[in-house]
Parts: sequence; C-alpha cells; structure tokens
Amino acid sequence: MNRLKRSVIVIGILVLVTLGVLFWGIGEYNKVIGMDEGVKAQWAQVENQLKRRYDLIPNLIETVKGYAKHEKELFENIAEMRTKYFSAGNVKDKVEAANQLEGALSKLLFLKETYPTLKANESFLKLQDSLEGTENRITVERKRYNDDVRVLNTYRRTVTGSIISSVAKIGEATYYKVPEAQQENPQVKF
Repeated sequence: MNRLKRSVIVIGILVLVTLGVLFWGIGEYNKVIGMDEGVKAQWAQVENQLKRRYDLIPNLIETVKGYAKHEKELFENIAEMRTKYFSAGNVKDKVEAANQLEGALSKLLFLKETYPTLKANESFLKLQDSLEGTENRITVERKRYNDDVRVLNTYRRTVTGSIISSVAKIGEATYYKVPEAQQENPQVKF
C-alpha cells in the first residue's frame, strides 16, 4: 500500500513536470512565431513607405526633367532601380534595391542646387517635401523593422531559442542596412 502510494505520487509528479515542460514549450513556440510575424508585419510597413516613395518618383522625375535634360542617365538608373525593387523576390533583394535607389534619389534631390530655378518650382517643392516626408517615414519604419529583427535574431541565438526556432522552421531575419557607400553625402558633378 505504501509502495503504491509512492508510485502514484511519483507518476503524478512526472505527469505534472511533463505537462509543465509541454506547456512551456508551446509557449516558447508561440513566442517565436509571434516574433517572426512581428518582423513580417514590420517589413510590410517598410514596404508601404517604399511603395509611397516609388509612387512619388515618376512625378518628381518628370518635374526635374524639364530642368535637367542632360541628366538622362540618372533618370534611367532611378527607373531601373524602381523596377528592380518591384521584381525582387525576397526581403534581402528588396533591401538591396531600395538601398541602391536611395543613393540615386539623393543625387536627384541634389540637382536643385545646380538648377536655382528648380528650387522655386512649386511642383518640385511639393514633390520634394512629399519625398522627404516619405524618406523620414522609411527611416522610422526601417528602425522599427530592425528592432524586431534584432529581437528575433537574439532569441534565435539563445539555447532555447535555437531549438524552438529550428522546430518552428524560423530562420535568421535580414537587417535593413544602409550601405556604407550611401552614408556619405552625394556629389553631383557636371
């Protein structure tokens, strides 16, 4: 009788421990899934702002074209980079295309220094303000996205996180970094 009582207690403890580990594992699994979805949702916000930027570009280019006809190569590069972004198949390629476009846009906006009458053009100023506002939004969303990527990637590097992430088939997320070449102010030379 005493032995049976001990066995029931041991089995009860084992069941409780097993259930505790199971519920903890489910909680960790749900946590990493939530982090992954957070990264995806934040990337969608970045894409919303990038789309806004890409919608503004044709209007800005048409406005500037009248002032800078010999800047054809710059306009073609911007159009090409815009197309490259929309044809990118994954986040890494989209980040790369967006980064390339940022450098070209900086050069485009720098043209206003070369063409003084462009500074006073009302259409250009409105488009430039819209684009600058969009660039600020992109910066904010990029930071939020990178914060979510950091949280997920940090979790993935922990012992528990690496196990749970592999079970959930969640890989490392890609940071949205500005390439070093674009961290300097653009210089337009004629």
